[in-house]
Amino acid sequence: MGKRKKRRAASGKHRNTLAKIFSIGGTVLLILVIVLCIPITVPRLFGYDIYTVISGSMEPAIPTGSLIYTKEIPPKEVKKEDVIAFYRGTDSGAIVTHRVVKNQTVSGKFITKGDANEKKDPMPVDYDELLGKVALSVPFLGRILATVATTSGKAAAACLIGVAVIFHIIAGRLRVDDEY
Repeated sequence: MGKRKKRRAASGKHRNTLAKIFSIGGTVLLILVIVLCIPITVPRLFGYDIYTVISGSMEPAIPTGSLIYTKEIPPKEVKKEDVIAFYRGTDSGAIVTHRVVKNQTVSGKFITKGDANEKKDPMPVDYDELLGKVALSVPFLGRILATVATTSGKAAAACLIGVAVIFHIIAGRLRVDDEY
């Protein structure tokens, strides 16, 4: 084999290796974006609502920064020791996650308490303030997703997708046909 053909073959192998690296890098970035989206999209398809815990009132069971998944449930089915999410005062829009101490079915109210709090909550929770029963909590995931939900987080996700696409374009241009 002549020097030119050897150089071309070596150059082709090098280009193919680079193409593979860019292709794998782009694929990994796309998978990362998809994996970050799964915890907030798929559960919603099955009727779960998602919230991020921002206070330590339920620690250690549900740490600050956890992502919680709630499922709507008829208020009368809520049992003692269930953890529920509810509006604290319909005007404020604040969402609280506390454990049920007692379900007062006659008056249509819950008595609740945060695990880390010494006393029960001062005001009972009306049935119409119930958002749902907590089905699952994932520590720290709420912090990550809260960051992604910001404008800069969305911009970063868009940049990751853009970089992944660029990597795949570069990989396609670097590939060398098997003819060489």
